[in-house]
Amino acid sequence: MLRFFSNYSSHHFRKDLLAGIIVGVIALPLGMAFAIASGVKPEYGIYTTIIAGILISIFGGSKYQIGGPTGAFVPVLLGIVMAYGYENLLIAGFMAGVLLLLMGALKLGSLIKFIPRPVIIGFTSGIAVIIFTGQMANFLGLSHIKQHEDFLSNMKEIFLHLDTINLYSVTTALICFFFIIVTPKFLPKIPSPLIGLLVSSIIAAYFFPGQVATIASTFGEIPNSLPRFHMPQFTLEKIHLLLGPAFTIAVLGAIESLLSAVVADGMTGTKHNSNRELMGQGVANIITPLFGGIAATGAIARTATNIKNGAVSPMSGVIHGLAVLLVLVLLAPYASAIPLASMAPILMVVAWNMSERKEFSRVLLTKTSDSFILFTTFILTIFANLTIAVEVGLLMSLILFVRRMSTSLKIDQVLPDPTDKKVRPVIAEEGHDCPQISLFTVEGPLFFGAAQLFEHSIMGAIHYRPNVLILRLSKVPYMDTTGEAILASIVKDFHKHGGLVLISGMQPQLMDVMKRTKLFDMIGANHIFSHTGEAIDFALTKLDKNKCLGCKQYAFYECAELSVDTKKEKKTDKGLLA
Repeated sequence: MLRFFSNYSSHHFRKDLLAGIIVGVIALPLGMAFAIASGVKPEYGIYTTIIAGILISIFGGSKYQIGGPTGAFVPVLLGIVMAYGYENLLIAGFMAGVLLLLMGALKLGSLIKFIPRPVIIGFTSGIAVIIFTGQMANFLGLSHIKQHEDFLSNMKEIFLHLDTINLYSVTTALICFFFIIVTPKFLPKIPSPLIGLLVSSIIAAYFFPGQVATIASTFGEIPNSLPRFHMPQFTLEKIHLLLGPAFTIAVLGAIESLLSAVVADGMTGTKHNSNRELMGQGVANIITPLFGGIAATGAIARTATNIKNGAVSPMSGVIHGLAVLLVLVLLAPYASAIPLASMAPILMVVAWNMSERKEFSRVLLTKTSDSFILFTTFILTIFANLTIAVEVGLLMSLILFVRRMSTSLKIDQVLPDPTDKKVRPVIAEEGHDCPQISLFTVEGPLFFGAAQLFEHSIMGAIHYRPNVLILRLSKVPYMDTTGEAILASIVKDFHKHGGLVLISGMQPQLMDVMKRTKLFDMIGANHIFSHTGEAIDFALTKLDKNKCLGCKQYAFYECAELSVDTKKEKKTDKGLLA
């Protein structure tokens, strides 16, 4: 943390103090709301906000990151709680922390950026739908609701119990929702969720006490003490059982935290350390479950609020955690009286804001393969689960990427233009083709998805057996071992029939692969040239001059001279002289 405190002053501390307190006030109701939505007691969300918030600021790689429970985890954690129980949720969170720590240590932070944007938008929007619909029961005050793992069963549960709607709960929720929407317009400096929560809670307590379900009536009183250390019971069976959920938490936490760090970079012009950020997230998620906390990651909205309120260092994140701790110790009994109906609009607004509806519509309206990936990921997130959605989305993206890259490979048979000596495809098409030298320009990556196209294009175009094949590879940025194997088979085929393969303009990556596989030695260092002109000059020395006699193709500048029988001309000249 010391790296962020060069030239730190009391003025900077005052700015961090103000930002930390404001973010802490916002984080408190969110922490409780996310915990409740995840199927655990609200105090576990508070513990997570305190412990993970402080640890992520200390050990993370972003100067302004605010960590804690987030909406993205809600469907994942709820599914784990329902399938395995709270104790196993702690084990899964601990394992996820270990995975995040390893990801950072192995410098995998940069790999997260390779997750396609449609996949991220798809599952984020799907999570938003799950959070929003999951709060409908609390918003309406429905009773006897049972939570299920799948979306359709939960929706069915709500419709079956619509007759239990509580108008007091609806009134409380609408009051909270009203102040969340209106407050930013008139009091932009004050956190609107806090105002909505306070006003609706006070109105419910004084005007219709006992008519609305509260945190205390549903989960019991929130303790005003620090959480106790508790080591979950780890067994090999549990580790094997929870490896999948832990991996999901780790990947989602990595994506969410690094996205938040990127947003912070964009707002401040700074640069975060992605690998250190993952290690910080790992440390936080290892320690937090030992005190009863749930999974945590970087929170985009709270990080943005931190920056907007003048934060200058990670100290604001530490202060935010300490502020929540102070509220827990002093005001826990009052927090216990908060109606669940007051928490529902807060989460609904969070879901609405995280849905990325504009970006979702923009990508969907393009009607491209990205639209299909987006929609598929979105639907699977809602109706299956996040793990399947991301896996399918990534697999589809990979397949479509390979398909696009394979079609991007362009292979043209070319010859020099007599006017400027630059090689062009049109010259070969006009019939000025050399029977002994074939010249091809290859553009695009030569990898497993395009290797067969490369072979068929070359061998299919050469119905005869030219003496020399020149391959211009200056526009091939990458070649894998499959592409190398196809190139090697072409070289072997030409050598078998007494031909010769020359290569010009080879990129360093191709050179490295060919040297490793010994293809470089097979072709021969003297047959690899920097420029096409050099390769053509060398090829002309390998021609069968007898085949050039009488040839009218004139593919190269030298053809005019080579096609003339100089011996015959000399004899004719002698006869004329005689």
